[in-house]
Amino acid sequence: MMNWYYGTAMGWGGFPMMALTLLVSWGGLVALVVVLLRRSPHTGSETRVLRERPARGEIDTEEFERVRSTPASR
Repeated sequence: MMNWYYGTAMGWGGFPMMALTLLVSWGGLVALVVVLLRRSPHTGSETRVLRERPARGEIDTEEFERVRSTPASR
């Protein structure tokens, strides 16, 4: 007599439960990565760098206002 799953005790419900557990595990891992990336301290770093440039003397106030007012810098 041929046994399914090489004679283990998983039975007919073992494979679907194993697949479901794997999907839930991967989904939880992906959700954790997304949450951690959204909490990244790099949010708004473009604005911070733009504010530091006049202090270092790289750009003047007119250039600062022009760059800040462009839609891409928001």
